[in-house]
Parts: sequence; C-alpha cells; structure tokens
Amino acid sequence: MDEKLRRSNRLFAFSSILLLLNACTPATETVTSPPNILLILVDDMGYSDLSCYGSEIATPHIDSLAYNGLRLTQFYNAARCCPTRAALLTGLYPHQAGMGHQNQDKGLDSYRGRINENATTIAEVLQQRGYATYQVGKWHVGNTEPSWPGNKGFDQYLTLVEGAMSYFNDWPWAKNQDTLEMRCNGSTYRTSPDFFATDTFSDTAAAFIQRHDRAHPFFMYLAYNAPHWPLHVRPEDRDFYDGIYDDGWAPIRENRLKKMQELGVIGSEVELTEPYPTVPDWDTLSRAARSEWSDKMELYAAVMHRLDLGVGKVVQALRESGQLDNTLILFLSDNGACQEDPLGPWITYPNDGEVGGPFSFPAYELPWANVSNTPYRLFKSFLHEGGMRTPFIAHWPEQIQAGQIDRTSVGHIIDVLPTLANIAEAPYPTQIGQRSITPTAGHSLSNVLKGIPDNAGRILFWEHQFNRAVRDGDWKLVSARRLPGQDSKGEWELYHLPSDPTEINNLATEHPEKVEAMARQYQTWADSVGAYDPATLKQRMAQKKKQ
Repeated sequence: MDEKLRRSNRLFAFSSILLLLNACTPATETVTSPPNILLILVDDMGYSDLSCYGSEIATPHIDSLAYNGLRLTQFYNAARCCPTRAALLTGLYPHQAGMGHQNQDKGLDSYRGRINENATTIAEVLQQRGYATYQVGKWHVGNTEPSWPGNKGFDQYLTLVEGAMSYFNDWPWAKNQDTLEMRCNGSTYRTSPDFFATDTFSDTAAAFIQRHDRAHPFFMYLAYNAPHWPLHVRPEDRDFYDGIYDDGWAPIRENRLKKMQELGVIGSEVELTEPYPTVPDWDTLSRAARSEWSDKMELYAAVMHRLDLGVGKVVQALRESGQLDNTLILFLSDNGACQEDPLGPWITYPNDGEVGGPFSFPAYELPWANVSNTPYRLFKSFLHEGGMRTPFIAHWPEQIQAGQIDRTSVGHIIDVLPTLANIAEAPYPTQIGQRSITPTAGHSLSNVLKGIPDNAGRILFWEHQFNRAVRDGDWKLVSARRLPGQDSKGEWELYHLPSDPTEINNLATEHPEKVEAMARQYQTWADSVGAYDPATLKQRMAQKKKQ
C-alpha cells in the first residue's frame, strides 16, 4: 500500500508542476468582443472523476481550468448522450427538440431521434452575431445528412455521427453497421493507421483554433467520445495507474468523499451512499477476479489521462495564439458514470486481443461506475443525482474570478444556450427562414459566471426511458422504473436536497401532499413536451402507424 501511495503522490506532484507551468506561461493576448467560446462535453464521466472534484486520477489540465475559474456543484445534464446533446445545443428540453429517447425515429414529434426544425442551435444563434462556428467529436443528434453539423449552424466540423466508437479505427461495433460514419466538412473521413480518437479530436480542435481568422470570434463545440466504452488506451498510457486500484472500490469511494469535502466541492455533513446492492464485497472475490476488476479501473483512469492531455493541448493552442484570456471555456459531462456491460447481445465486435487494445471492447461496469459517481446514487440514464449531476467548470480570465466554488446555484443543461447567447449579446430568434423557433426553456447563468449565485426557485424537469424527476427549489421528486439487478415499481421518492443531497432519506410517506403536488407539476410538464409513460407511448406509436 505504501508504494501505491507513493506512486499516487508522484502523479499529483506531476499534476502540480503542470498547473504551475500553465499559470506562469506568458502570452500576448488580443482582446476581441464578444468573447470566443469553447464548449467541451465529455462522455460518460462520473461526478468525482476529476481531481478537482475529488478523484485520485491526475487531471492537471482540466484542474487548471477549475482552479483558475469557477466550479458549480449543482449542475444537471439530461442523464444520457442524445437527450443531453439535444438540450445542450438547443436550449430546449430533449422532447421539445425531438430527442425524447435516443436517435431512433418513433414517428412522434417528441421522439424523432434528431433535432427538429423548430429548434435552433447555439451555432445558429451565434452565427447571427458574426461568430465562426466549429464542431469536433461526437454528434449523436441525427444520423442522416440534414441533421449533421453543417446543416445545424456549424461552418467547419470533424464529426462522429453515431454515439460510440473504437478509439483506434472506424470499425463497426454493433449489428447492421458497416463502418462508423465520420464526416469532415461534408466529406467522408477515413481513419489513418495512427488514428486515436481522443488525440485526433484534440489535434483537430487545436488546428481549427490556430487557423481561425481573428477578425471574428469563434464558437467551438468539442465533444469527446472519452471516457465512453470501449476503454481503449495508447500503449504508453496502459500502466500509468498500475496497482492504484488493487484494494478495491470501497477505499477509493471513501478517499474520494474525504477529498471532495476537503476541496469544498461538497459539505462536511454529506453522507456517502451505501454501495449499490449488486456490488460484491472485494474480499469475497478471487485473486484473479480482483486483478481483472482493478485492471478495468486502471484502463478507465488511463482513458481519463489521455483526455486531460487533449484538453491541455487545446488550451495551449488558445494560449499560443493569444486567445486564452478572452475565451470562455465550459467543461461538463453528458451523464453520470456508465454502469453498462456493452458486450451484451447487441454487440458484435472482436474481443480476442489485449485488453485496452484495438481488438478489445472493455468497460468498467457497475461497481466502478458506483465509485465514479461518489457520493451520489445510481448511474447513467437514471434521474437520481448520480445519473444526472455533472461537474461544471467555467474558465474566462477576463471575467471569472479564479478559485470559486458555487454550491448554491442550480443549473440545467437547457441553460447553456441562453447563457452563451446572453454573453455574446446574440438575440434568440423567433424565426429562421421559414422555420418558427420554439422559445428557449432555459435560463441564463451569466450572473453565476460573474460570481453572483442564482437559485431563483426554478422548477426543473426530466424524463428518460420512463424514469422521471422534478426539482422544485429544495425539493426533488424522482422515480426509477427499472433498476439493475433489483425490483423496481417506479414509485415516487421525495428528497430534501439541502439536507440530503445524496438521496438517502425518502420522505414520500411523510409528505404525501408534496408528492401529490409535485407529481401534478411533472405531469403538466410531461403533457406539454410529449414525454409519455410506457402505455401512452405504445398507444401513440400504434396510432401513428395506422395513419
């Protein structure tokens, strides 16, 4: 154990050196108004997976953005890839944007599997303000060409149209695929022998920044596929975390909680949830099983390491081109940590090579996802805090005071578009060409970025895969339809988040009148956006087919 601690300390010493170098590197800044905007979205990262949010994983470049900027601790996504991306880009609830589930068309306006024509995007809004617009990385909000970035307001792009990929190539990973669809400014993009997704996306983003015409501000949406499965790593990263996880998940969760409290990301009174019921006791596992499990988390940490290097490369491009001080950088994740085992019946992929290499398809699965979401409950796709609470980092040297942690303000993924439009002084349109644009559902957080907490007693809603939630001020009503390895009846649970942020004490039986009132609020919203329960969805789809 002592040697593992020494290795971990060396990682953090390395991180500290990088943070110091980043802070001291001189640059000649050319100020433009309005600011450049870099929006970084990562894929399937848990709440505590960054060092600046409590992790043992060294993420110095992302930490530098946090420590020299603002961290929000109560920011919510939409709990899964497609809904979050649609809400992020449009400022609408996913169902309003046509992405009530995933990217399959169910024949209903709220379940089209693509961004609909009555939704605008951040890129379209900022184009009207004179911004050059760039998209790099995962798209996943429409499979056909009319829905690709070039038709949604982006001037230039390198995009993965679908939702998951090998990091090494464009091989198919699911049934009925040929190669994965990747496009570069409208042309088919084919991977080269030295392709590695995280590096390619970072290099492309850096190149766009370096070539950008400084006469205009830019907006860049950089959407990494990392750390989504498969957990592929470059050979030089494979052993970076060797041995760190050999003692299992329990001590890592406990250490993360302690560090989060020391950082001030959570309060000292916050309780750690019990391990998920299907997580085995580490000591009951065989030596071989423990080794296999620790290797999975080592891979995940190595994927995060490469992601952090990529973010550092993009920030360095801003610094070298004199654009860092007047660039607003936002960093967040599309959902909580991923509990899925992808090698289920829908995967057809070669899995006979070195784990982490191109002929493997590893994931770290539920026990480690439980660690990634420390201290919260549940995972990706669920609407308990572990499924939809994300780190949120804002960095803008000209406007944001360094070192802030805001544990008061509540933000939602629908707030990103109105926030950026407000900062860029770009009006939100009611009409684009012949398209009538749905009014934004979001709320500008520009005051929050200025250090003015904003918790305006908002009522926020979620629905995904028949999981449901509503947050009204301090109270949250939530329901999980199907839990992994457990019976679930989808009953409402009620939590008072200021006193119980980890959702341990269900108060539904003590406050039935509040449950009833909030359930009515939820249903009114669900009816307004087309978020259906299973029976109604099935009925509506059947009716649509008959028409």
